[in-house]
Amino acid sequence: MAETELFDIMFSTRSMRRLKTDPVPDDVIYKILDAGIRAPSGGNTQHWRFMVVKDVEVKRKVQQVYQKGWEEARSIYQGRSGPSHMAEGKFQRLLDAASYLADNLADVPVLIFACLKARPMPPGDAGAQLAAKLARLSGSSIYPAVQNILLTCRALGLGATLTTVCSLYEDELRPILNLPDDMSTYALIPVGYPMGKFGPVRREAVEEVTCIDQWGTPLRRPA
Repeated sequence: MAETELFDIMFSTRSMRRLKTDPVPDDVIYKILDAGIRAPSGGNTQHWRFMVVKDVEVKRKVQQVYQKGWEEARSIYQGRSGPSHMAEGKFQRLLDAASYLADNLADVPVLIFACLKARPMPPGDAGAQLAAKLARLSGSSIYPAVQNILLTCRALGLGATLTTVCSLYEDELRPILNLPDDMSTYALIPVGYPMGKFGPVRREAVEEVTCIDQWGTPLRRPA
């Protein structure tokens, strides 16, 4: 792949929440997952596991859990303005698209759950303390794979988004997916052909979000 193509993909991988019901071929899903597992993981453990959900009844059960999570997440945004860098109308469209996904999740052709197997820990208090320290770091072994999946979907003309609201009710999700006790969901990625169009993603400038050497010393844009 040429460098230009790589950057074009990265710079236009939007969160696509409005997806068509057209089926996605199995060989395409396999290709997406094969790209996902090329990502790095801590200690090269490769403890990621992926659940591909296509069965309509299972998707309906997942949607019920997802809607509970979305209602809880949406309550956080009710009556609040969006981020300072985003126009209010655009922020509202984002929330509308998220609500659309929650209402139509069962119609999305493919749902991919990115899961992570728990690391073995020493017994007793030492293991509990180590687990607590590592808790916020665990995502480093699964989210790079998720990003690979999102970029591959974009390269193949598929829409996708990373959402975590389903995991707010993982106890209810677990029996639906028959998840083992040592497996946790870290992301749900709905995949399908997009209703909308890909386009450039807008972000705050690098110099607005980057410091150099010490906090508070902003990085300057090269002349």
